[in-house]
Amino acid sequence: MKVLIIGGGGREHAIAKKVSMSPRVSKLYCAPGNAGIAECAQCIDIAVMDFHALADFAVKEEIDLTIVGPDDPLVAGVVDVLEERGLRVFGPRKKAAAIEGSKVFSKDLMKKYQIPTAGYEAFDTSGEALAYLKTSRYPIVLKADGLALGKGVLICNNYEEAAAGVQSIMEDKQFGSAGDRMVIEEFITGPEVSVLAFCDGTHIKPMTSAQDHKRAKDGDQGLNTGGMGTFSPSPFYTREIDDYCKKYIYQPTIDAMKAEGRDFIGILFVGLMLTPEGPKVLEYNARFGDPEAQVVLPRMKNDLIDVVEACIDHRLDSIDLRFEDNAAVCVVLASDGYPEYYDKGFPITGIENFHEKDDYFLFHAGTKKSGEAIVTNGGRVLGVTAKGRDLKEARKKAYEATGWIHFDNKYMRNDIGKAIDEAL
Repeated sequence: MKVLIIGGGGREHAIAKKVSMSPRVSKLYCAPGNAGIAECAQCIDIAVMDFHALADFAVKEEIDLTIVGPDDPLVAGVVDVLEERGLRVFGPRKKAAAIEGSKVFSKDLMKKYQIPTAGYEAFDTSGEALAYLKTSRYPIVLKADGLALGKGVLICNNYEEAAAGVQSIMEDKQFGSAGDRMVIEEFITGPEVSVLAFCDGTHIKPMTSAQDHKRAKDGDQGLNTGGMGTFSPSPFYTREIDDYCKKYIYQPTIDAMKAEGRDFIGILFVGLMLTPEGPKVLEYNARFGDPEAQVVLPRMKNDLIDVVEACIDHRLDSIDLRFEDNAAVCVVLASDGYPEYYDKGFPITGIENFHEKDDYFLFHAGTKKSGEAIVTNGGRVLGVTAKGRDLKEARKKAYEATGWIHFDNKYMRNDIGKAIDEAL
């Protein structure tokens, strides 16, 4: 098979590495890719939002399967465009990707189909939002309706903070058109868990659990980011919780989307909070999480191509999804200053230390080739992942491996999985 992956971050590198291991794949392309992906795929200089150029390339090269990584092209309808050209694509169509593209849509869906989530109200104007906030209980959560690179969520402790948040999201357009509408949500507490699941429109098969660290600084301080590190599995996510979520969250979500005429085929990412009253949905995403994919895919035993094709062909129920009985931890190496201003273009050394080491993975996110060198080219630069017998060993190995890589401006959190490590 000839396979095309759309995207160029750490998630796409994790997907590309997994796909390249399939004996069914003879040629792998990635558009646009990055310096790390170039080691296992041929990178094509086409932007993820240039749908017609992507379709032209896939038709010309007789691509058998296209896998879409990022949220922006999915929400904008890349799958629809490619399918209209007779191409076989893995990812939700535009109508289904709305589950991530609009917080208002996803919250209304959960309310209509009684899927457990936090109480909320949706607003089209800042005036209505401010009037509501004057009578609200605090803390409270503000969410931009649209895509905001994982950063469009504000937790506000009082009215003054909330009013400033409304100004930032709806008036100053900090997140662009994503802030044209807004959800105001009750503040709920408990451990957060991410569960990615394969879907074929009717059936859903959850993968092993993971837990992300969104904040930029140690101790969950600083600004929200796209993710500073992850571990898998989450010890909070027990078999009992899994059974509950399958019955009351995962399958009902797929059934709800089908009932709405939005059959969901692809990866459903369910962000959960395990509250004292039980699991509740914080958010849905319509694709692999990043960096969650960097700890989940290395633990997956199945050939990814087999599972993806079963989803497209509506026969996911025939797949026995299997994961290794171990753990993985990913620590993101970022550019100091991320997620705000940061410099880039610094040479990276030590990449060769990861070659031919079974339990260690180096996933490139913001990198590019500059002559013979590989240099930093983004806020999140690399994901250092290690597997171990348990979370304690995986964490120790991952942090040890972060010392193998050097570049100016290197920054990382030092507490990825620390609370779990101490609890064990």
